[in-house]
Amino acid sequence: MKIKIYAIGKIKENYLKEGINEYLIRIKPYANIEIVELPDQPVKDNPSKKDIEQVKNLECKKVLNLLKPSDYLITLDLNKKEMDSLEFSSFLMKKLEIGGSQINFVIGGSYGLSDEIKERANDSISLSKMTFLHQMTRLVLLEQIYRAFKIFHNETYHK
Repeated sequence: MKIKIYAIGKIKENYLKEGINEYLIRIKPYANIEIVELPDQPVKDNPSKKDIEQVKNLECKKVLNLLKPSDYLITLDLNKKEMDSLEFSSFLMKKLEIGGSQINFVIGGSYGLSDEIKERANDSISLSKMTFLHQMTRLVLLEQIYRAFKIFHNETYHK
């Protein structure tokens, strides 16, 4: 099984880097996981809606250029379906089957995702109705992927 996470923006905070590395290690027995970190676009102060759309388009174009047409893509989108951890575990395992045991997630930059990548996505989910720093989203997603594997394998995990 292979999971690739495309993430816009660099992780700057050490506590997030440490948490992300911890979950990458924990997931290794279950799946080959890779994070592809892509630089975010510079944004001028007080950007207009047009500026923001341009930034989202440029950032997401970087991801789209790395995907093959057959790649199964799941976007993280605040406006999509939320799941509890049991539902996410079932969802993840089904998507790994559909995706030929490889799936791709994309985490947008601070302004979110372009319409083009949302249309390209095979699925979209929401981790929460709450807004997280996009860097923190990486850690939350990894923790939920790890939890999903533990649930699927009927293994205990601290609640």
